[in-house]
Amino acid sequence: MTARRKTFLVWGQYALLVAGLCAVGYCAVAFVEAAHYQDWARDQMRKASLSVAEPSTTRGSATMSQPTAFGVGPGVDPGMTLVARIDIPRVHVSDMVAEGTSPQVLRVAVGHIPGTALPGQAGNVALAAHRDTFFGRLGELKSGDLIRIAVPGRQYLYSVKFTDVVLPNETWVLQPSTGQLLTLVTCYPFHYVGPAPKRFVVRARRLGGE
Repeated sequence: MTARRKTFLVWGQYALLVAGLCAVGYCAVAFVEAAHYQDWARDQMRKASLSVAEPSTTRGSATMSQPTAFGVGPGVDPGMTLVARIDIPRVHVSDMVAEGTSPQVLRVAVGHIPGTALPGQAGNVALAAHRDTFFGRLGELKSGDLIRIAVPGRQYLYSVKFTDVVLPNETWVLQPSTGQLLTLVTCYPFHYVGPAPKRFVVRARRLGGE
C-alpha cells in the first residue's frame, strides 16, 4: 500500500468519525430541546387547567374554536401555539401537542394538522409526529385501545377503531367528518432508513361524542 493511499484512508477514518460525532451531537441536542419544550408545555397546561372553573370531563361541550393561547415556549417560534396533551396508555405515550406540522414543531412536539378539527369540535382531529420520536410505537395499537386528549378543564376519550398503512397522497384520512374522530399519522415503515415511502394511520372515535 502506498503512502498516499494510507494517508487517504487515515483521513477518511477521521472524516467518518467526525460525521458520526456530529450525528450523535445533533440527536442529543434535539432530545434536550424536545424534553425542554415538553416540560415547559406541561407546566403551561397545568397552570391553564387550574384557571379553568369547569371540571374535567369526557362529555362536556363540543365547542372549542381556537387553540388556547399558552404563550411562547423556550426557543420556540412565537407563532407556535400549544393545543393539548395526548395520552395513549397502551404504548406509554404522554406528550404535548402544538399547532402545525413544520419541522420546528415536529422536532419538539406532536403536531396538530392545520385545517382539521380541534379537540372538542365535531369533525376529524388529525395529529402527526415523527416515527422515531413521539409516535414510534403506534404500530402496537389495537382496536379498542384508548386515547385521551386533554385541554385545560376538559378531556376527550377516544377508542381506536382501526390502523392502516397508506400512501402519502391518500388524503382521505384527513377529510372532515360529521362525527368526532381522531386520526394519528406517522411515517412508515417505522425502522426505515431515510424518508419513509408510506404513512401509518390510526383512526379512533370519541366516546360519549356524537
